Amino acid sequence: MTGARIGVYGLGTMGRALALNIAEHGIDVAVSNREPEWITPFMAGAGDLAARLHPAEALDAFVASLERPRVILFMIPSGEAMDEMLGAVTPLLAPGDTVIDGGNADFHDTRRRAADLAARDLHFVGLGVSGGEAGARHGPSLMVGGSDHSWQQLCAILTAIAARHEGVPCVAHLGSDGAGHFVKTVHNGIEYADMQIIAEIYGLLRKGAALPPAEVGALFARWNAGPLQSYLVEITAELLGYLDSETGQPMIDVIADAAGQKGTGRWTVVEALRLGQSASMIEAAVGARAWSSEKPARQAGEARLGGALGALDLPDDALAKAFLAARLLAHAQGFRVLASASIAYGWQLDLAAIARIWRAGCIIRSALLDEIADAFDEGPPEGQLILAPGPAQTLARTVPALREVVGAAIRGGHPVPALSAGLAWYDTMRRAQGSANLIQAQRDMFGRHGFARVGRSGVHHGPWWG
Repeated sequence: MTGARIGVYGLGTMGRALALNIAEHGIDVAVSNREPEWITPFMAGAGDLAARLHPAEALDAFVASLERPRVILFMIPSGEAMDEMLGAVTPLLAPGDTVIDGGNADFHDTRRRAADLAARDLHFVGLGVSGGEAGARHGPSLMVGGSDHSWQQLCAILTAIAARHEGVPCVAHLGSDGAGHFVKTVHNGIEYADMQIIAEIYGLLRKGAALPPAEVGALFARWNAGPLQSYLVEITAELLGYLDSETGQPMIDVIADAAGQKGTGRWTVVEALRLGQSASMIEAAVGARAWSSEKPARQAGEARLGGALGALDLPDDALAKAFLAARLLAHAQGFRVLASASIAYGWQLDLAAIARIWRAGCIIRSALLDEIADAFDEGPPEGQLILAPGPAQTLARTVPALREVVGAAIRGGHPVPALSAGLAWYDTMRRAQGSANLIQAQRDMFGRHGFARVGRSGVHHGPWWG
């Protein structure tokens, strides 16, 4: 062996899984870690794959063990840790080498790092990896942002280890610099919305229809056999059947109702606003997680404001249709953000390809993505997914149920921030004449900002200015 084809630095959960995945596909991998004491137990647990793994404790020895031009995948915390690592490793590299950040990084940082390394004839790749530990080990969805040179170095390796949907690898080179990390960020934003939609429907069934968790889980299992099939629906159905070994209660009932978040959902919302978009369903999901952490305030609110909720009698079919409508609307908002970023940053994102690489390996994999990919292949009117023939027909069939569910929830006092945000956005987008003309008149009257007048060019002012 002249050297390992790729190096993996960082043997945490994801780094270990990816290194083993690569080795399992017959590729020699150099491995290292900031804390060298992690290396020996990792090698001991690798079994037969250890023959393909080449450990090195020191960074310089790790780099020296790689084929040239070198390819190094860093699976370390993003932010300052990545900048410090680049400062240490860059002097050891040569022109043509590629460095990959496989973490959930801010794409602005990725763009900056790519530009810095390009000035030294080095290549920096922002790699979005979705699927958690199991995906990383057995086949993740991979979103690649970087130069054509780096893609040529990585293509065979990433294609080998990626998840497959009907034999097609779920990996794509999406654009330059931060494209891969941005697409992964929006993936996570859609994930936030999807999880919130599921939680809201669970809440309506549990609190509104008074169904025990096991029955709710059984309903989700039935839904998972049809158009709502997805990984998140599948695991929801499964987890609702578990009992707590200590109390004998449903496991879901002993889990605190405070949801954590690592920031990618917020990033999606912030970037959407910067791009002049509003991913309102993702924003609702981020807000709901924030509100969930305010347990004392919510307890005080129940005592002071009254927490009684009205009973709901919603047919399963109506809930299923509302669920499908909301899921499609959330994806549509996410893809609008991707389309806007593609223009702003010159990435030329292939939206159909993105939908396809999300069909396996990643957290939001679902049957719906086939319909979305086909819609973008055909080129939806005005670039809007909700106007494409297939999605438009789906929404025509399912939005009436979404209205029914949101209306019943509001009347009963059940919070459905994501479902209601989706419906409000849909209704906004199907009105040719809105009410923003009043806002423009107000802005002109209090600040002389001017407005566009129907049928005329230029900036105009109202008669209130004489």
